[in-house]
Amino acid sequence: MTTTSSVLPVYVVDDDESVRDSLAFMLEEHEFKVTTFKDGQAFLDRVNLALPGCVILDSRMPKLKGQQVHQLLREKNSPLAVIYLTGHGDVPMAVDAMQAGAIHFFQKPVKGSELAQAIRHGFNVSQTSQDMTDAKSAYHSLTEREKDILRLIIEGKRNQRIADELCIAVRTVEVHRASLLKKFSAKTVAELAYLYGQLV
Repeated sequence: MTTTSSVLPVYVVDDDESVRDSLAFMLEEHEFKVTTFKDGQAFLDRVNLALPGCVILDSRMPKLKGQQVHQLLREKNSPLAVIYLTGHGDVPMAVDAMQAGAIHFFQKPVKGSELAQAIRHGFNVSQTSQDMTDAKSAYHSLTEREKDILRLIIEGKRNQRIADELCIAVRTVEVHRASLLKKFSAKTVAELAYLYGQLV
């Protein structure tokens, strides 16, 4: 599992240049890596949407509204966490945004400390989403033998017991165990068990 840190990117999407500049300055003071975009299409065209991070979306923008950008991120199963920051929000809009999976909805102006806290929470949500996507991909890539060994490892059985049950050499089990930890980016069997538990 990957350790979340402030090295994850923050994207600011707002058609108001002064807002983009002030947000970038404020967030860089909190040691975030910030990239700004003047509209949703520029953001979608230039960012790798398959990687974790956090995007701060204005609601009313030309070309694509914030909600449309958010919907496209959902359709692409992007792990990016979404925070809305708008000057035109109301309660129904905020409710809709949260139901669509946004992690926070702010009205302009916003306090830097509150936004920074929301971004850090977004990083955790985003990285967890990415970890689960990677784990699903890893699981689907396993052979039936690897799935059998994984299941027995998760049950807490030792290498010798697994070897006996599957009629294979202990060394083969050891090699598979190391390979499974690597495929799932897990440092320990406990991490492996957590990821497996989320999949089944």
